Amino acid sequence: MPTNDFPAALVQTLGAHALLLFAVLLALLLPLVAALWWLARRYALPRESSTLSPGVYLLIRLTAGFALLVGGAALFAEIAEELGDGIRAGQLDQIFSDAVRDHTAAWALQAFAGITRLGDTTTLSVLGGVVAAALLLRGRRWLALAWVLAVCGNALLNTTLKALFARTRPLHEGGPIQAEGWSFPSGHSSGAVVVYGMLAYVLLRCLPPALAWRASLPLVLLAAATAFSVGSSRVFLQVHFATDVLAGFASGTAWLAVCVASIEWASHYRASGSWR
Repeated sequence: MPTNDFPAALVQTLGAHALLLFAVLLALLLPLVAALWWLARRYALPRESSTLSPGVYLLIRLTAGFALLVGGAALFAEIAEELGDGIRAGQLDQIFSDAVRDHTAAWALQAFAGITRLGDTTTLSVLGGVVAAALLLRGRRWLALAWVLAVCGNALLNTTLKALFARTRPLHEGGPIQAEGWSFPSGHSSGAVVVYGMLAYVLLRCLPPALAWRASLPLVLLAAATAFSVGSSRVFLQVHFATDVLAGFASGTAWLAVCVASIEWASHYRASGSWR
């Protein structure tokens, strides 16, 4: 690495302090999510004292969902373009990955090996089946269908994107976790965003209104923290590059926005007025 290569030196420094970087980013993420959720509750959810119609609130929610969709898709496209235009982004990815490998303690790797299981295909599949069955038992068949389409649709989307970009994984021989297949985007990252984000949404739709109102912020924060930790674990375990994870977050957020916006739209226009 050239001594005057500032970007590479910065990336290497960040990789050498990856645990601290993870903690800082998580500490920044949670207040941001809390602020966005406060804005959503303040301006996108109907209130008894408001003079706005339910249709206007629906439009606000759909607009917010569209903004998330566009933002996630734009971020994904930017990352893909950077990787496709040359070797620079790939070089920085490798520098960061090598620094993480050389400076992360064994106990941290074991901890992330446990965290990453929350995004495994088996874990998400079992969770998907359990939630679908529970919704069917409660008579929420349309919400169960939406849940299954969200989970399966993201899996199909990620598989398609991996085959399209066909990026090789970083070398991770001898690590606590082994992974096969293409690397970009990270399926664990997108799957965690969609499944745990949808799980929070489904719980809020099924809980009594008063309880849902009180539990909404903790559920959303827990979903965000889980998804971020699962995605980050893939970099620590050397089975994905950092840009793979970031792209997985972006594609997962875009798909989650599509799913939630679709449910909100369909729920509003169902003749019964509820999603059952």
